[in-house]
Amino acid sequence: MHYRVTIRKEGGPDETRDLEAETRFAVYEQIQREGGTVIELNESHIKRPAPRWVKTVLRRRVKREEIAHTVKNLATMLKAGLSLSRALSVIERESDNKALEQIAASLSAEVAKGSAFHESLSKYPRVFPQILISMVKVGEESGSLADSLTIVGLQMERSEELASKIKGAFIYPVIVLVAIVIVSILMLLYVVPTLAKTFTELHVQLPLATRIFVGVSDFLVYNILVVFVALLAIAVGAIAFIRSKRGHAFLVWSALSLPVIGELVRETYAARTARTLSSLLSAGVPVLEAIAITKDVVRADSFARVLGEAAVLVKKGDPLSKAFAEHTKLYPILMSEMLAVGEETGQVASMLKEVAEFYESNVTQKTKDLSTIIEPVLMLLIGTVVGIFAVSMISPIYSLSSSI
Repeated sequence: MHYRVTIRKEGGPDETRDLEAETRFAVYEQIQREGGTVIELNESHIKRPAPRWVKTVLRRRVKREEIAHTVKNLATMLKAGLSLSRALSVIERESDNKALEQIAASLSAEVAKGSAFHESLSKYPRVFPQILISMVKVGEESGSLADSLTIVGLQMERSEELASKIKGAFIYPVIVLVAIVIVSILMLLYVVPTLAKTFTELHVQLPLATRIFVGVSDFLVYNILVVFVALLAIAVGAIAFIRSKRGHAFLVWSALSLPVIGELVRETYAARTARTLSSLLSAGVPVLEAIAITKDVVRADSFARVLGEAAVLVKKGDPLSKAFAEHTKLYPILMSEMLAVGEETGQVASMLKEVAEFYESNVTQKTKDLSTIIEPVLMLLIGTVVGIFAVSMISPIYSLSSSI
């Protein structure tokens, strides 16, 4: 049987725990052995840990921003004096996300049984990032779990904010481009056939551009289902490719080649690398382990290779800054210089934090500037598309009216 019991110990706050015992008497006996007094005892229907297939599905239903918010709430409750099991129970009850509620219930049950929190989190590798598991492990070993959760919660929050701002900068142009494609297809399906029929009846000699539009229109009209399926397959394939490791690497490589976008990408990855390393090192994670976790967080092959080289150099006794100094085409020079100063003064974590804040601020400003730059480019694109269509379809009408 599962029981939720409120315990009072001399000199400490009341604690609520979930215990598994055969009878109520066994619960009282266990608490007395621990030197506590049972204040309240109720049967508890604890949700069993989710099976593996459920955990795979849960990954898609729990967003990173929700995890960051949960981590910050846990840190606040632990600092206020709540036990970890009780804090997880609060998360379970207040969560609006059913998947997160299920996970919190499972974690609470595991912790109540005596499992280490980081071990419980590691059972959900698709939900909780490695940086969180490592930080929790360090916090449990050092007795500063609340501080570790505060640090990693801030790191995750800043990371999500940065990603959100970059995505936000590209939402407007994507919407405009999609709208252009949709309007173009509708005109090819409904406007062009009507005009083409008129031209045919009047035996008008069509210029090349008009013939191309009419040919595309005829193909769409007679093969609309095939075109729709093809477009859907291309869209799904493109998304799947971008989400794959090779596709992500290709996307980053392509972005680095662009004049304005390339600098934005470099500074984004510099901020992510610096923020992650700073969080891990300030929590007491060993340097090599911190580099390995950061490499996993960064993901992009080109940037991850630099971190792999950094690990090799650190093992040889070289400074961490050396690897970044050798790859200034990826990581800005400022990062290696600031890191070198941090190594000289023994303030590596704080220097990396300053680097992260500097580049996060830079990226925020550049995404705003990018939106300003993109607007006239999009207007020019729309004007060009409309102009080409107008000239192609109006020129035969003009020729016809001139010959009358």
